[in-house]
Amino acid sequence: MQPVKLCAFLVTIDLLIKSEGWELTNISTPIIEFKNVGLSYGDDEVLKNIDLELEAGKFYTLLGPSGSGKTTILNLISGQLTVTHGDILFEGNIINDVPVEKRHMNTVFQDYGLFPNMTVFENVAFGPSIKGMSKKDIKTKVTEMLTLVKLNQYADREITELSGGQRQRVAIARALANDPEVLLLDEPLSALDYKLRKEMQYELREIQQRLGITFVFVTHDQEEALAMSDWIFVMNDGVIQQNGSPEDIYDEPINHFVADFIGESNILDGIMKTDYLVHFTGKDFENVDAGMRPNERVEIVLRPEDLDLTTIENGKLIVTIADQSFRGDYYEITAIDDDGNEWQVQATNKSKIDARVGLTFDPEDIHIMRFNESENDFDARLESYEGEEDAEK
Repeated sequence: MQPVKLCAFLVTIDLLIKSEGWELTNISTPIIEFKNVGLSYGDDEVLKNIDLELEAGKFYTLLGPSGSGKTTILNLISGQLTVTHGDILFEGNIINDVPVEKRHMNTVFQDYGLFPNMTVFENVAFGPSIKGMSKKDIKTKVTEMLTLVKLNQYADREITELSGGQRQRVAIARALANDPEVLLLDEPLSALDYKLRKEMQYELREIQQRLGITFVFVTHDQEEALAMSDWIFVMNDGVIQQNGSPEDIYDEPINHFVADFIGESNILDGIMKTDYLVHFTGKDFENVDAGMRPNERVEIVLRPEDLDLTTIENGKLIVTIADQSFRGDYYEITAIDDDGNEWQVQATNKSKIDARVGLTFDPEDIHIMRFNESENDFDARLESYEGEEDAEK
């Protein structure tokens, strides 16, 4: 086909796609994929049938409490551990038995893992040297990596002369000097003080976006995960409880564990009477959720920042102020309603202890959850509803 005709053909196809509202499906292979992966030590099942897909070039976070399985997943990806059953794929190829040194990834550890008897330059140059890179290319690579982590003036320093934050930067530069396709980070910021940790969160995110490689980050810190990630996997007891964007995870928790673990939450029992109408604390409230069974028992989530204190006349509920503490940007207030339910409220104004006030919220602030529903249960429920709708048609 001649260049002019080819150009006209492509323009025609583009116009047709736009006019018909068609969407092109992205069929790219995930860079990492877990298929029904499990890991057991004797009768102790550490991971339970994990399925996940990671796309290239994104910042992923494995979030959960200690013992939830998040570091185990990281060690399976890196090759430090071997699956009991299931498959791990890298760019579509099974890598269950591929040794650590042959996987295109590097790990940054919480304790840095640096060589104390080497300078900063020598630490970062270690990987390229092992690969047989020329001295000239090693110098170029190390300079590039130290500039990236803002330590280009520290090349000749001893590791013992650096602060914790500087050592973590060296560890990151050393890992990146090997040109990994995936960088694994095992709670790398947990040993840093609060201010430095915040700075490193920003810098890590900036590095990931600049390089465009896949980061898999492990943490138990919810705020850290929400601030840094493109996508979060919330884990507990060896199971992925929910995965999604930070906004989805925070605004639409799928079960009690996720709602309670991600940020502060007020969680109450209720009855979903009909679509958009829920009953709790002895009253009916309009909301924006639908798809439950009529009169189904549910759990209600209301975030403290979505609640407002007002006059008794304007309140949807009446509460008594039981406690409060100043948090800088807001007052953290504990209030008790007439049914004995405890409410956490974030308010900009100080209240009086034992004061009787109104509590109000908007319909869209009410989030409805089924009791202890898993992500698989949630997906199956949606499919069953769709099947019933199709049958009715």
